[in-house]
Amino acid sequence: MPPRGAAGRGGPPPPPRRRRPPPSLAWRDTRHPPRARRGRPPPRPTPPHPPPPPGRGAERPPRRPRRAAPPPPPRGGAAALVRKLWQDPDFPRLFDGSPAYASTYRLVYAALAPDGIDATQCREALARLDPDFLSPGGKSPYLRIEIRYYADKAGVRHTIEPYAALLPQSPLLAHHADGPAVAAGTAGGAVRPLTVPQAYALTHTAFYLGDFGRAEPRLTGAGLDHARDLTHRMLLHCVARELWDLAAELVLTQFVLGEDPLRTPSGAAAVECLARAQRADGAIPGRSAELRAGPGATAGEFFRKAYHTTLVTALMASIVSSPRGVS
Repeated sequence: MPPRGAAGRGGPPPPPRRRRPPPSLAWRDTRHPPRARRGRPPPRPTPPHPPPPPGRGAERPPRRPRRAAPPPPPRGGAAALVRKLWQDPDFPRLFDGSPAYASTYRLVYAALAPDGIDATQCREALARLDPDFLSPGGKSPYLRIEIRYYADKAGVRHTIEPYAALLPQSPLLAHHADGPAVAAGTAGGAVRPLTVPQAYALTHTAFYLGDFGRAEPRLTGAGLDHARDLTHRMLLHCVARELWDLAAELVLTQFVLGEDPLRTPSGAAAVECLARAQRADGAIPGRSAELRAGPGATAGEFFRKAYHTTLVTALMASIVSSPRGVS
């Protein structure tokens, strides 16, 4: 049977259809990346073979070291302890044990309260201040400077004079040293320029006027030179007599007055004196070598003798080692 189609009808068979040759690889590479046609992603590279386990021809690659945990914030533990103590209801009740200083303690407690705590106890402490405590009557220039400093920080109204009016009568300018100036390491350091209470009034006045190193001390010219010389003389006396507590405060006073204590002869000598007195646990065992806690002291006795000097030395070291203006 003849085939269907034109040939079956007697005509010639149709010529064979020519197939279009496949495009070359070069054409495909320039027009379409491999397997990129019709929206398909390109093939993934073949992953390398994993290394053999240990003991079978290769060593295990070293592990990536773990990232070290960030260090705790500076003084974080101490700051947390202060916040806890400030909110302890038994803390302000301790002020009742010293009636003569209770108003001062209550004002300081409110002025130095950490930020963000419940201020109820601070308000209660301020409400119990003696009526005449915030007025200048019957108070020395030094005491008026102290009250003004803490009252301003606590945001309490008062009638204390401005610092400019109090400064000429303050211990920084009113006190004068006994004897001539002396150099570090000389026997003159044994001569006491000021009494111990006068020296503490000197340091605290500097702390208040200079805000513990965060502000200018409001002294210039001859007044500043006088305060620095008085501090230098008293500091040499403290080193000679190993008066550790007062020495730490005087080193901080040098910083407040704009000096670098580590570069002054008296300041460097005082820091070395404190380093010799410091125990292995960091404590300074008393206000002075004469008043230090003995080897048989109980824990409570040691704390009472050592706590203030240890704290003031730590405060001094923290402030003196920090950049100017940073608290």
